[in-house]
Amino acid sequence: MPLSPPQARQHLHTRNIDLTGYYREDGLWDIEAHIVDKKTYTYENKWRGTVASGLPVHDMSIRLTIDRELVVQAIEVVMDEQPYTICSDVLGNFQGIVGLKIGAGWNRRVREVVGGVLGCTHLAELLGPLATVTFQTLSADYARELMGLAPADRGEMEADQAPFMLNGCFTWSPQSPVVKEDFPDYYQAPEVIEVLDLETGKSDA
Repeated sequence: MPLSPPQARQHLHTRNIDLTGYYREDGLWDIEAHIVDKKTYTYENKWRGTVASGLPVHDMSIRLTIDRELVVQAIEVVMDEQPYTICSDVLGNFQGIVGLKIGAGWNRRVREVVGGVLGCTHLAELLGPLATVTFQTLSADYARELMGLAPADRGEMEADQAPFMLNGCFTWSPQSPVVKEDFPDYYQAPEVIEVLDLETGKSDA
């Protein structure tokens, strides 16, 4: 179902983000992100001169190479277009992502390495979606087959490892019927709140 018809308006800006997961012949995984920002009008930039309508304001890419334990083995970051010449001076800081494990606390650790003045806002923000795409890439049955593992039983988890989706959204709350069906060990029955009738003193539960 599409969005409702909009009010009269003028298109000014477009941001496209592509996120892709790959299995490598050496047994590692490449997870890539590409971001492009464009304006619909021509403008002047002190550092680039005239930027014509439709030309990229930002054109940047990241490749994470990870192992089956979700540890980052390598990272490549490039800026094909940027608004200021010094933007690319921070690219070396992204090497601090190598050795980090994608999982709980990932976004916090990313901010410590390339957050704020240590990095580039647009590239750093891509590292959150890259983690999500990593899980989407590696969790499918076909991906498990590529790693030499048996197709997953939805209820089968590593010891003491909760599903990565748990508490990520409404559908994956511990009280969800989806969690009850697919991961019963992590299901929590909704709490029943007793309401007393003031006249009878009895609960309506």
